[in-house]
Amino acid sequence: MLFLTTFSTILITVVSLIHFRYEAKEYHEERLSRKENAIKEHIEYILQTSKFPLTTKNIPSIFKGRIHELSDIHSLEVNFFDLNGKLLLSSKSYIKNKKKPKINAEILKSLKNSTEKRIVITKVKENETYIKSSYSYIKDAGFKNLAILNIPYEENSDFYNQEAENFLSRYAQVFGIMFIISILISYLLSSNITKSISQISEKLGITQLNERNQKLKLQPGNQEINALILAYNNMVDTLEESAQKLAQSEREHAWREMAKQVAHEIKNPLTPMRLTIQSFQRKFDINDPEISQKLEDFSETLIQQIDTMSTVASAFSNFANMPTQQNERLNIVQVCKTALEIFNEDYVNFISSEKEIYTSFDRTQLTRIVTNLVKNAIQSIPENQEIKSVVVEILKEDANFILKVSDNGIGISSENQAYIFEPKFTTKNSGMGLGLAIIKKIIENYNGSITFESEEEKGTLFTVKLPIKI
Repeated sequence: MLFLTTFSTILITVVSLIHFRYEAKEYHEERLSRKENAIKEHIEYILQTSKFPLTTKNIPSIFKGRIHELSDIHSLEVNFFDLNGKLLLSSKSYIKNKKKPKINAEILKSLKNSTEKRIVITKVKENETYIKSSYSYIKDAGFKNLAILNIPYEENSDFYNQEAENFLSRYAQVFGIMFIISILISYLLSSNITKSISQISEKLGITQLNERNQKLKLQPGNQEINALILAYNNMVDTLEESAQKLAQSEREHAWREMAKQVAHEIKNPLTPMRLTIQSFQRKFDINDPEISQKLEDFSETLIQQIDTMSTVASAFSNFANMPTQQNERLNIVQVCKTALEIFNEDYVNFISSEKEIYTSFDRTQLTRIVTNLVKNAIQSIPENQEIKSVVVEILKEDANFILKVSDNGIGISSENQAYIFEPKFTTKNSGMGLGLAIIKKIIENYNGSITFESEEEKGTLFTVKLPIKI
């Protein structure tokens, strides 16, 4: 924009100067023509009233007493030349013995060949002042050429030069004001565009697939930015559709995997139940004196497997459908300390930076978080390890309370760390791998987070961060 303003200003200035020069040239040419016509009318009057015969030789006599009158009245120098270009009479005084001017042959030839029988010759002085000299014929009553009239005319362009200077001065002031206005407008436009682009860039930076992204509002009168905003809003819509499809696909995949796991866990106790029943059928003898003991053993085996299946069903049910939160005002420190009483291991230690930390929470679910993490910590320590340690620590940090459970067990291998919270994942010989998945879901329901740090053969630290709600 500034480039266009500067370019247009230079162009206007150049055109204006050319225009003023042209106006000055036109003015002087018209003025010379008017002066020349007035002088000729005056000359015709003198010729008509002259008592001398109208011949070339008599021109000095006819105008001897009148040439200065002509010059003074019309404020111009007047010269008469004969038809050969020799000076006959001049209103200008010449020093005696000084060579008088003479019309050169080229001017005479040009005048003779001119259709108007008039020519104007322009010369430039050392001070760059233009001198125009008009040459035309003086005729008698029979339209016969008597002499050549020469009128020198010096162009005085001071008025037009002054007008040009005044114009340029005023235009410079207007240009200065317009230039400042252009800078302000450019700044405001660029700020508006930059702000819009920054908003779009900021939104793009925080746009995520698994979250609801906020759309941008269209800005009136800015088609380019609006086109960019529309493209962003369309992208947000596309992302939301993709996120919904992805979430649905993930849920379907998760439930398919869950169904496989449920089927697998149920099949495990069904096999020994089937074998037990088949064995009992083959060996059943009503006359067998030990039939009562065998029937009791058979019943106990079936009951154990049925209990196992019931445990499997309950675990998956708890994971799929969390119990409704029964929140109450709890002292977190006391609840955690009480939850640890079920463990008989003397290496389980409890530390708290506060005696009391109150918050609104479900007692059963908080106990479940603590016991599950401590149980996993105990199971991660080999039985033959000499020094065993499990530390449960409670901290208060701003508006959150922190639960840390650390152990010095075998740790979690780097290849397993990415799957530690996935349902059905477990590194133990027993269990269904739902413990960490369940407590993670509990923690997220309370807008909390659970993270861990682990190093093989050195131990693991789980950190739970939950907001304090009064």
